Amino acid sequence: MTILELKNITKRYDDNLVVDNINFSIKEGETFGLLGPNGAGKSTTISMLCGLVKPDQGDVIIDGHSIIKNPTLAKKNLGVVPQDIALYGSLSAIDNLKFWGTLYGLSGSLLKSRIDEALEITGLKDRAKDKIKNYSGGMKRRINIAAAFMHHPKLLIMDEPTVGIDPQSRNHILEFTKSLNEKYGTTVIYTSHYMEEVETLCNRLIILDEGKIIAGGTQDEIKRMISNEENIDINLTQYTNEIGLKLKALKTVSGINYKDGLLTVIMKASDKSNIQDIIDILIHNDAKIQNLNIKVPNLETVFLSLTGKNLRD
Repeated sequence: MTILELKNITKRYDDNLVVDNINFSIKEGETFGLLGPNGAGKSTTISMLCGLVKPDQGDVIIDGHSIIKNPTLAKKNLGVVPQDIALYGSLSAIDNLKFWGTLYGLSGSLLKSRIDEALEITGLKDRAKDKIKNYSGGMKRRINIAAAFMHHPKLLIMDEPTVGIDPQSRNHILEFTKSLNEKYGTTVIYTSHYMEEVETLCNRLIILDEGKIIAGGTQDEIKRMISNEENIDINLTQYTNEIGLKLKALKTVSGINYKDGLLTVIMKASDKSNIQDIIDILIHNDAKIQNLNIKVPNLETVFLSLTGKNLRD
């Protein structure tokens, strides 16, 4: 059953077309990835999904209800984990959860049981009475997610939930997200600047760039979009813009990226002899090669090939 459908969603700010006629749907129980470089239109799309921003055209249907015509019903089964922490620092974890749970209409024994459940799944029962302002960044993130899940929404939007946190908290959040499908049947929309998280969690995904959907489907379907390309990672001691221009001029090269001594070249895989052309350019421009590795396409490769940018750009 389809729980979310975007129909011809478009949004402009003045003369800037931020979201351009987007269409996609999500089935119940999916963990769905929403990817794109900065400025691609992700945040605006999420704001329209939540009813915070009204589209100039189109509609968002959540569990059969229009976010425009019936916002109260549409939002009833929606939970949102924002990028920024939506907690009151001067209150304890228990009081924050009680506050948000009450807003969701919970009360009495049900509210208490949901608070106990939230503290259990976040692993923070022993810090339940501590003020949020005394929590670490990772602990705040975990309570932030728990607050959004207090009412057990059918659809949970998680907007970069692991930004700036420690590895232990990140693993805890990833494991919790996995359990949402298995234990609660929750549908999740997940955005992240960490491609490995998306590869671990998401059944399907779309890639946005400049307000448009440029790719969508299962991970395998998206990877097959560039099945005729391969990713070559080359560690260099020196790199110049001239090298980049010469590599881009090769007919077999479809994209390059250089960061912190690592040159990534996306090239057609039809002829392995093309690698020699790349090596010749590097050698003739005094770029000493420390290591060269040819990798099969992954989501990071696909993203770079389709957008020409890193996910974190």
